Amino acid sequence: MMIDDCFRFRSGELPKARTVVDINGQAISMKETDSDYARALAAADVIHADGQFIVWLSRILPGRPIPERTATTDLIHACAKAAEENGLRFYLLGATEDVSRRCAEELVRLYPGLDICGRRNGFFSESEEDAVIADINASGADIVWVGLGKPKEQIFTMRTRDRMRCGWIVTCGGCFNFITGDYKRAPRWMQKAGLEWLHRMATGPTYLLKRYLLTIPHSLAVVFREDVLGHFRKRKKPDGEGADS
Repeated sequence: MMIDDCFRFRSGELPKARTVVDINGQAISMKETDSDYARALAAADVIHADGQFIVWLSRILPGRPIPERTATTDLIHACAKAAEENGLRFYLLGATEDVSRRCAEELVRLYPGLDICGRRNGFFSESEEDAVIADINASGADIVWVGLGKPKEQIFTMRTRDRMRCGWIVTCGGCFNFITGDYKRAPRWMQKAGLEWLHRMATGPTYLLKRYLLTIPHSLAVVFREDVLGHFRKRKKPDGEGADS
């Protein structure tokens, strides 16, 4: 779908860039406290589960279960391979200048045929947005990777998507730092067990400790209130009572 849409966008068939964002425990918690972020999530074209926690919840709560976790750190490699094979162009937006440069170099080393047509660090003001978008559009990028961190990257993407001349915009958090090796992935067994967050909390920047200690309990409370209690309230409604009554 992403490849076909990129080529359709080149021919002018798609009206605007499509957007991909991830959701995890932090996202569930944040959308309750940040209305701009909540609106940005609601406006996305694709929302994927970048957290085993979300997949497990989908399997025990009412509704359609999510088949598997899609880690953004894996997604960018799958897309890079497909882009290399199909002549699609990447633009990297985010991280520090050093990380941005090294990330581009590492992606090209791993995928020699990949065309990274532009990049820019993530340190810019709102007054510089027009210049950033102009650079993206001039690059001819098919897929723009936005790694500005939550909630900035999602809000930025939804605010600017109508002005970007590309097929897809994918928000990716600290993905560039994983590609450079500055952040380490958890062992495979921890990923499969849904414990990658614990590895990141133990080995990543100190701010992650506070984030997980706050957002995990809050996100569980939100899910319990909205999905579990909400489900039982609907079941207990008298016969004939509508949702709007």
